[in-house]
Amino acid sequence: MAKKEIGSAWDFLDEFRGKEFEGKWPTVKEAFHITCIRYPDNECFKAFSPKYTCMTYREAERKIRNVANYLLSEGVGKGEKIAVSGKNSPEWAIAYFGILYAGCTVVPLDISMKDSEMETLMKFGDVTRLFIDSDRISNIGSDGNAALAEKISLEPCDGYKYVLDLDGPEREGYKAEPSDVAAILFTSGTTGIPKGVMLTNENLVADCYLAQGNITFYPSDVFYAILPIHHAYTMLAVLYEAFSVGACTVFGKKLVISQILKELKEGKVTIFLAVPMLFNKMIGALMTGVRKKGAFVYAIIKALMAVSGAIKKAFNVNVGKKMFGFLLRQLSLENIRICICGGGPLPASTFRMFNQLGVDFVQGYGLTETSPVTHLNPTYAYIESSVGKAIPECNVKIVDPDSEGNGVIYIKGPMVMKGYYKNDEATRLVLNDGWLNTGDVGHEDANHYLYLTGRAKSVIVTEGGKNVFPEEIEDHFQLYDEIEQICIIGYLINKETKSEGVRAIVYPSESARKKYTGKDSLERRLNEIITEVNRDLQSYKKITRLDISENPLPMTSTKKIKRNEVVEEFAD
Repeated sequence: MAKKEIGSAWDFLDEFRGKEFEGKWPTVKEAFHITCIRYPDNECFKAFSPKYTCMTYREAERKIRNVANYLLSEGVGKGEKIAVSGKNSPEWAIAYFGILYAGCTVVPLDISMKDSEMETLMKFGDVTRLFIDSDRISNIGSDGNAALAEKISLEPCDGYKYVLDLDGPEREGYKAEPSDVAAILFTSGTTGIPKGVMLTNENLVADCYLAQGNITFYPSDVFYAILPIHHAYTMLAVLYEAFSVGACTVFGKKLVISQILKELKEGKVTIFLAVPMLFNKMIGALMTGVRKKGAFVYAIIKALMAVSGAIKKAFNVNVGKKMFGFLLRQLSLENIRICICGGGPLPASTFRMFNQLGVDFVQGYGLTETSPVTHLNPTYAYIESSVGKAIPECNVKIVDPDSEGNGVIYIKGPMVMKGYYKNDEATRLVLNDGWLNTGDVGHEDANHYLYLTGRAKSVIVTEGGKNVFPEEIEDHFQLYDEIEQICIIGYLINKETKSEGVRAIVYPSESARKKYTGKDSLERRLNEIITEVNRDLQSYKKITRLDISENPLPMTSTKKIKRNEVVEEFAD
């Protein structure tokens, strides 16, 4: 593949500047409408479950405008916060863009949250209306905790309006500016002060196009949205990237391998984005199957893969796609052009094997606070040990580097968030003169490829790429008299993938030490408490390891546990 010219992916905007939009970047609404002008008959949104659905860009925009017209007829105001929460579906996308077409701000919420957690975030986020799946719609706000003007179903549902049935008098939505907040994404905070990342129209649209400085997408591509679409990674790297080039998005609802393989094949997916856990499982299953064919066959396949990978790296010639087509078909990857991995650390071996098999496999880096993409490995010049090369207009500096050049990574550019919603203090802690403190540690090489060597110690990153915030879990233990102090930290569960589990370091109260004599008795009671707390936690947040401290945990003068010292003391 020939190296693309930087900037060519968005040069077409010049044709529409001064007609459909003003300034450097269009708003989200303007960008989507421009694609509808360019590719009205291209497939836009598609789903195979629970029933087959397919809309062209012309049809999708009509539904989006209907949602906007309805909201405007109901008297919504400019920038009004409207939430959408549900399983991945065309209806989710129609609601999302309909909110933006009306000139409102969209608040995507994780459907896996408990009702009380969702209500907390909606109340904090000043949400007035909610689009949500039918199985949750009657629960949210039923006890008055969420003052919603209206709830609209993302599925046909008795007693509630269905998103695809909405309509109203034709009118234009409120005019949005590039600097206006388009979306508020909550990264954590069901307890304490939530962190709602404010992403502007410019943040999202600029990041979408600038990412294409490192990768090429086409109108003929088919993207697969299998990861939760409320998350910045899927929202931008699938939904936005697809519509920006007139490509199709196929919505998957179940993170089940058999269902994924079926939809990849049925949808003729060409761009597949996922987290390390999924790619590791896929390549692991494939190579296990090869091993079953015998040591000789396995050795031959591995040798041919090595040759294929060497040719691809040295000459940029992909021979693996034809050579290993019989293996790719087993994973329904025969139509895949590019696999993109994000959301967590990936073993270089997984990266390497996919490329050896003939799939352009790359990984990227970013945070919700950066819309999220800041780095992406070019398919024509990838480095397995790097999380990618900085995309155009993304500036990086390494602060307080050590002797090996590793320091805290700071990012500046049009993709950096406006700040945290109603949380100036948290904003000031990470933003200074436009520079965002990512909290991650690493270094850059001379060609602006980024290498991560660590991350903010308090954040635990699971195999599925989920971020676990210790404070949220610790708060669940405040009412247990048996626990004097608790510190939640991560522990390494897989050295190759660098994925982590959730570990509780507990210093029992004096009364508990007296009551539950003997280590086994005390440990048994603490495990009972952890089991109780785990019942209320999402699966990826559950504590899987307990350590009892014989001594009080170190604290600051303001009575906060010194987490870094605990991590060092209990290091494996």
